[in-house]
Amino acid sequence: MDHPDFLGLVRFLIEPFLDTPESLKIDCEENGGLSKVWIRVAFNEAERGKVFGRGGRNVQAVRNVVRATAALSGWSAYFDVYGGNGGEGSADRPSRPPRKRSSPPRPKPSRSDRAAE
Repeated sequence: MDHPDFLGLVRFLIEPFLDTPESLKIDCEENGGLSKVWIRVAFNEAERGKVFGRGGRNVQAVRNVVRATAALSGWSAYFDVYGGNGGEGSADRPSRPPRKRSSPPRPKPSRSDRAAE
């Protein structure tokens, strides 16, 4: 075998998060010449929160395992989650929420201010 079973790996990693595992759709496109694989998953929108996890931790962990497994075999892996069931819509990547500041940022002192001190 020249590469891992990406389809089986993704199914193994994501199905435990789903109440309806049969809703999981996986599209795995491989380019053996370039040793690259593109993996796209879709599932019921209602289960999105479970798959993504708090702050996107679950889906990021799945993405990391897929990329690491591919790298061990000399492949590159790209992993996307599509909105809704059946892969309709655009790929979603969890984004970090903006950082909240308790006070406005302080301006840095200029060189002339530092010289006066």
